[in-house]
Amino acid sequence: MLIKLKWIYKVKTDEFGRVLKNKARLVAQVFNQEESIDFEESFALVARIEAIHIFVANEANKNIKIFQMDVKTTFLNGELKEEVYVSQPEGFVDQDNPSHVYKLKKALYGLKQAPRTWYDMLSSFFISQHFFKGAVDPTLFTRKVGNDLLLVQIYVDDIIFASTNTTLCNEFANLMTTKFKMSMMGHMSFFLGLQISQSPRGIFLNQLKYASEIIKKYGLLTSDSVDTPMVEKNKLDEDLQGTPDDATLYRGILDPSYVDHAGCQDIIRSTSGSTQFLGDKLVSWSSKKQKSIAISSIEAGYIVLSGCCTQILWMRSQLIDYGFQFNKISLYCDNKSAIALCCNNIRHSRAKHIDVRYNFIKEQVENEIVKLYFVWTEYQLANIFTKPLPRERFNFLIEKLDLRIMSPEMLKRQT
Repeated sequence: MLIKLKWIYKVKTDEFGRVLKNKARLVAQVFNQEESIDFEESFALVARIEAIHIFVANEANKNIKIFQMDVKTTFLNGELKEEVYVSQPEGFVDQDNPSHVYKLKKALYGLKQAPRTWYDMLSSFFISQHFFKGAVDPTLFTRKVGNDLLLVQIYVDDIIFASTNTTLCNEFANLMTTKFKMSMMGHMSFFLGLQISQSPRGIFLNQLKYASEIIKKYGLLTSDSVDTPMVEKNKLDEDLQGTPDDATLYRGILDPSYVDHAGCQDIIRSTSGSTQFLGDKLVSWSSKKQKSIAISSIEAGYIVLSGCCTQILWMRSQLIDYGFQFNKISLYCDNKSAIALCCNNIRHSRAKHIDVRYNFIKEQVENEIVKLYFVWTEYQLANIFTKPLPRERFNFLIEKLDLRIMSPEMLKRQT
């Protein structure tokens, strides 16, 4: 199959929206590529955002600087296993042989197998340089030299790295430049939409650029500000003129989160809200409607604990590659009956209908992987993810989550 090529143009900006450079990229148009015929694998492993948060929290706890680099023409480094033929690109057609085609030796942007070939090549290179791939996170690579540990986290062509010994960071940067064309970006300042400010006082994350783009996209620049993201009771006014609304715009920005047990009036499902901390640093959070309808607050709380436990177990496995071993991890819940249900292996008539997949938390409690504690509702931080709250309550939880409202000027003073 012959694949056509197309030029794509893009303006690259920094975290403040300033133009860095204009980019032109030759891309393959692969509408007709078929799996198992034109390529074998297309899935490329990328880091979860929680993994990035853990990486940053770990380095902030040790007061270590995080560095960042970018691989230029990333996918062009991947070795193709299949035979791929492409047309001559516009502007570079051989006038003597206009009907000839190219056979690709390396991957090209747009090919469905390009991300996978790049990851396979980069992973093999790291392993050849005595790195170890993460046990649960294949985008985390570690190398231990004596008592020092070098951590490398990749997200396609973006790479962040840090070490307790800056010499290891310098050696890694030099190693990468000998193998690839690299763009060294110094201290990490902008990564996956996160704006990062590093200072001796800590590492501050914000999404000012992303939030500004969203506000501008949906025409909310002139809208009035509000004290909380959601009001406790929706106040709807009658539209006397009957002006039609753009339903697609509303659906595009809607991200509903309602109250806890049977709070969603449309489908009568509960909302699970949870937060996970590494030390005193918030690294993961969730607000999600439960897949099954809970017939009691006990069942709703039991499902929440089970879901939170799965995230805790993933974090526990992730931190093994950082050199940490955790047991008896504290898990707080404001439902005493749900806690009792997790700690008691007796089958109750009220719980016999609960899906068996949620019962694994009992095994984790029995093996002392997690330890459950009761917390009063007024101190339950996860409530901010399950229901609309009054301003005073919202501000209290925001402070306890270690979130701050800062202007760009205030953020600069922190650094």
